[in-house]
Amino acid sequence: MVDGGKQRIILAALVLPSDIRESVPLADLTRRVCFRWKLRPQRAIADTAYGIGENLRFLEEELDIRAYIPVVDGEKPGPYFKRRDFTYDPEHDLYICPQGTALRPSGGNAEKQVRTYLAPAQTCQACPVRGQCTASAQGRALRRHDDEEYRERVRGYQGTAAYKQALRKRAVWVEPLFGEAKDWHGLRRFRLRGLTNVNIEGLRIAAGQNLKRYLAAKGWGRRGGPSAASSLHYCAATTPPSRRRPRSNSPFSTA
Repeated sequence: MVDGGKQRIILAALVLPSDIRESVPLADLTRRVCFRWKLRPQRAIADTAYGIGENLRFLEEELDIRAYIPVVDGEKPGPYFKRRDFTYDPEHDLYICPQGTALRPSGGNAEKQVRTYLAPAQTCQACPVRGQCTASAQGRALRRHDDEEYRERVRGYQGTAAYKQALRKRAVWVEPLFGEAKDWHGLRRFRLRGLTNVNIEGLRIAAGQNLKRYLAAKGWGRRGGPSAASSLHYCAATTPPSRRRPRSNSPFSTA
């Protein structure tokens, strides 16, 4: 987790096993960061993997943080009407199709927190636009998540200028830190084994990245005045070639 801004300070880092989705610990990490650093963020920016109902409910409802996260509807491309072409009536808990037919709840999957809405089969069979809606003999069906209210709210942000600007900033704030850790600090391959050990290594790398930014903010590595420049040039000129240090390609070299 990164604090947005010019300094791009890493606030938390966590290494997960491969069988756990990266979106799962978002709520716990957010609570920890807010408590540990006494932060009250106004917006959270993440990629599509984090746009699940539990995270959106947590950010929007519990913490009152605006979630600038892409949310996919999960519908397959095709010639049929999409969910957005139907109107949901929250008072009666039903969908209204483009032809005015009601799709009522007919069951669902409690484990996945999804409900199914189904139109009468006879009505769909006689519908003049059936070819644009469904090919099923059972009638048109729609699935709705229990957290669809928050999904729709977050989808509504996607057309705003603030949302687009936030995603552009994420590409500058967050993504380069991954590349820096992999290319310059060995995050492509852990040296240790075990979940505890790799988390220690991941935190060490993140702390090193933060330390570099702290030193840069304090002015470490800046060249001095003309006198300092002359002395550096003199030392380099008077040092025997056999004792000179090889030139470093590191961006932090003072040579």
